Amino acid sequence: MADRPSAREAVALVTGDFTELAYPGRRAAQDGPLGWSGYDAARARAAGRTGEDESVVCGVADVDGTRAVLVAFEFGFLGGSLGEGTGDRLEAAYAHARAHRLPLVSLVATGGSRMQEGMLALTQLQRVARASALAREAGLPQIAVLRDPTTGGGWATLGAGADVVLALPGAQVGFAGSRVRPADADPAAYTAEAQVAAGAADALVRPEELRGTLARWLRLLTRPSADPAPPPYALGSPDLPATGWDAVRRARSPRRPRAAAYLDAYFTSRVTLSGDRRGGTDPEGMLCGFGEHGGRTVAYAAQTGTATRPAGYRTAARLVGLADRLGIPVLTLVDTPGAANDAEAERQGAGAAIADLFGSVAAARTPLTTLVIGEGGSGGALALAAPGNTWATPDSYFSVIAPELAAAILKRPPDEVEATADALRIRPQDLVELGVVRGVVGPAGAQPTRSG
Repeated sequence: MADRPSAREAVALVTGDFTELAYPGRRAAQDGPLGWSGYDAARARAAGRTGEDESVVCGVADVDGTRAVLVAFEFGFLGGSLGEGTGDRLEAAYAHARAHRLPLVSLVATGGSRMQEGMLALTQLQRVARASALAREAGLPQIAVLRDPTTGGGWATLGAGADVVLALPGAQVGFAGSRVRPADADPAAYTAEAQVAAGAADALVRPEELRGTLARWLRLLTRPSADPAPPPYALGSPDLPATGWDAVRRARSPRRPRAAAYLDAYFTSRVTLSGDRRGGTDPEGMLCGFGEHGGRTVAYAAQTGTATRPAGYRTAARLVGLADRLGIPVLTLVDTPGAANDAEAERQGAGAAIADLFGSVAAARTPLTTLVIGEGGSGGALALAAPGNTWATPDSYFSVIAPELAAAILKRPPDEVEATADALRIRPQDLVELGVVRGVVGPAGAQPTRSG
């Protein structure tokens, strides 16, 4: 990006109400802790150009109705680098956020650690990481906005370590800055767009949309609730299937409502969490985020009817973990023929990814609600299901295995597939009788059929 707004200009993009915090004092040695010749003069020149005396500005802001601690980097001050003074300010900002129970937003633009302070500069990353960990323990959301550039330790702590990562289009983002990466490196890999595609950042946000986007995220992430989310109403057929195979056929119908339709009907507004933070995304198989339902925040993870990829399971596990830490109830929508089982899925760690999700759901203290809206294919579907609070729609089924595969394993001829479906007892009403699901939901206004 050719245009690099100052820290104060970045703050003005997201708020008109900013009160700067008092900064801790530090007696500085001449030319810094290393006695680096010319360091004091460089700092003086940077202060003259920018009007700042350090590379970060910290304060409390009102972002369209939500108070937050705001941290903005000044790239014009020695490349937005982190030194001991920067660490002092960041640590104090995090402490203020904890003391006043405020979320923290970082507007990051940094080239990394300050060379003129040597290893003492690098160790500021440990201070930042510790302060961030304490904020997580306190249940405070952290949002990062990646400006141009966001590289080095600033990306590896304040940026990539945030709960939600937003990025300005065209920003240079990567651990390696432009002067230290290999000469033949593809520059496209070090961009905000590449980080979103790789699952390391959640979304690109244009500068003119940043304030509204941040306001939505902050409002949603700062409203905990102890009550479980109610299951959505059924959007498809209200009639129960007559046979097991009828249940399968209806769940596989291309005319049946999918996850996007359920999410649109359930939420008045929502934002998207994307990526597993391990290099993968599954936008075609798993939809995750936070939305508003009935005046409160509900997190969601929804399968879309396709085979779920490992990155989809990891993204859902990330969503459940974040919602649990913030005290936000979770809604999951089950709809998959099963986990992806191709060779690439195995190379991406399908089993470990499903285990991560099973573990996240099992460990969650926040209430979870599940609605099976289509196919419930084996463990790849069960991993997303809330134990004891799973519901089903009339046009869904849940099975230990697909009826065709069950027949094949049992060495039954093809004409016995339908009978096998009946024997598996996979219809919604069967699942209620078996106690696998709590009940079958109907259309809006109808009372659900519950298990005893």
